[in-house]
Amino acid sequence: MAVSRAHSVALLGIDGAIVEIEADISSGLPATVLVGLPDAALGEAQHRVRAAAMNSGCPLTRQRLTINLSPAGLPKHGTAFDLGIALAAFAADRVVDPASVERLAHLGELGLDGRLRPISGILPAVLAASRAGFDTVMVPAGNAAEAALVPGVRVVGVASLREAAVWHGAELELLDVEPIMPAAPRVVEDADADLCEVIGNDDAIEAMLAAAAGGHHMFLLGPPGAGKTMLAARLPGILPELDTDAALEVNSVRSLAGEPVTGRLSTRPPLEAPHHTATPAALVGGGSRIIRPGAAARASHGVLFLDEAAEFSAVALDALRQPLESGRITIHRANAVASFPAKFQLLLAANPCPCGQHGAPDADADCGCAPYARRRYLARLSGPLLDRVDIQLRVSRVTAAQLTAASGNARLTSAEARERVSAARAAARERLAGTPWRTNSEVPGSWLRDTRHRLPAAVTAPLDRALERGAISMRGFDRVLRVAWSIADLAGSSSPTAEHLGRALYFRKALSS
Repeated sequence: MAVSRAHSVALLGIDGAIVEIEADISSGLPATVLVGLPDAALGEAQHRVRAAAMNSGCPLTRQRLTINLSPAGLPKHGTAFDLGIALAAFAADRVVDPASVERLAHLGELGLDGRLRPISGILPAVLAASRAGFDTVMVPAGNAAEAALVPGVRVVGVASLREAAVWHGAELELLDVEPIMPAAPRVVEDADADLCEVIGNDDAIEAMLAAAAGGHHMFLLGPPGAGKTMLAARLPGILPELDTDAALEVNSVRSLAGEPVTGRLSTRPPLEAPHHTATPAALVGGGSRIIRPGAAARASHGVLFLDEAAEFSAVALDALRQPLESGRITIHRANAVASFPAKFQLLLAANPCPCGQHGAPDADADCGCAPYARRRYLARLSGPLLDRVDIQLRVSRVTAAQLTAASGNARLTSAEARERVSAARAAARERLAGTPWRTNSEVPGSWLRDTRHRLPAAVTAPLDRALERGAISMRGFDRVLRVAWSIADLAGSSSPTAEHLGRALYFRKALSS
C-alpha cells in the first residue's frame, strides 16, 4: 500500500519549518509507531488520535501503522501535529482523498471525543506555511480568526476530526458539533494614557518626543514621585501605528507566548514592564524543552520598560546588551537554536540612591545613603549597557510653583505628539531611502561621519571637545549625532543645527549634572 502524506509546521522560536507526516500501513502485529524525534506530548499523539478517530465514527486501521515526521532530525514538540497525523493515517487507509490531504497544511490538537482544541502559536505557524508555498491551511475552529490574519491564505476552520475527514472526501455524515473556542481575551481599556496629563518635566517630554521620533533608548533618573513611570506609560501612545509586517510579527510573538490574539490585527506598539525580580530567561526568553519568548521579544516594535532598573540583577540587564545592538534574540540549547525579534525601545528608570532621596529638592537631609552606597547602587547598571542608551536624563519632582504655572495652559496631547513623531519618522525615511535603515537610531556611525552627511565643524565643536576630554566614547559620539538628527526632524529642519546638537548632548550627559 502506498505511503500517504500530510503536512504540518514545527515552530522553533518565531520561525517555522514544514514537517511532512508520512503514514504507512503494513502487515504485522497491530501497533501504531510514531518516529521522527517527537517530544513527550507529541509521543502521546498516537493515543489521542486513535481514541479521537474511534469516537468520530471512523476508527484507524487495525494493521500496523507507522507514522514518520520528516525531517527526522528536526526536534518536534507540542500537540499541533495531531490533526495531520490523523488525516495522514486516514489517507493511507483510503478513507479520505490522499491528494486532498497532501496539498494542505494541518494544525490542531485532538481531544478524545474527536473535537479540535485551539493551540498557541497558530499565527506564526500559518505564516511559515504561507512562506513555504501553502495557500490553504486547516486549523481548529477556535483558531480560525487568528489564522485569517495572514494575508493570501485560505483558512479552513473545522470543529472536529469527523468534519475534517468529510472536507477531504470521507463518506461520512456530517454531525453538528459544538466547537471548542479559546478563552475570551481580557477586556482592557485603552492603555495609552494621554501625554497632556503630565505636568512639568518639559525636558523629559521633549526627550521622549526625540526618543519616539528616532527609536532611541532612554534612561530616566530621579527620586520617587518625579513621574518616571507616568512618562514611561505614555511613550507607546506617541509611537506611530505599526505597519502590516511589524503588526504580524508582534501578534505572532504574542501568540507564541500563549496570549489571546483576536480576529483583528493589533497595530498599536506593545508595552512590556517586567518586575525587577525577573530572571535573564524571563527577560530574553528560554526554556529547556520548549523555548518561549521573554519580555524583550514581546516588546518588539514597542517599549520595554524596566522600572527600578538598578534593582534588576546585573546578569539580567547585561543579557539585553546583544539584543540592543542586533535587534534579534538567539537562544542556544543542546538540541535547538531559536530566534526571536527584539527591535524594542528600552526605557530604564531608577532612583539616584537606595533610599531615592538624593538630589531631590529640600530632601538632601533625608538621604542617609553614603556616597559609596550611591555609587554602588547605580553601578549595577553597567557602563556598556548605559553606553547603548542614547538619552540619559535626570528628572525632578514637580514643585508647587510649576504646578500653578502649568494650570490652565494648553499642553501637548498624545495625538498631537504622535502626529509630530510620524512626520519626523517620515522625514527620516525619506532621507534614508535606498538604505536598509528606517529610523535614526539604526543609522551606523560610518554613515553619520561620511563626507556627504557630516555636519560642519562649527556645529559639532562641543561634541568634539567632549570626545577629546573623554566625557563620551566614540559610540556615545555617534549616538549624540543620531539624537540630534531626531531633534532636527521634529523641528522640520533639513539638518541639525548647533542648538539641536547641544540639546542632544544635554540629553546624553544629564546624569553627570
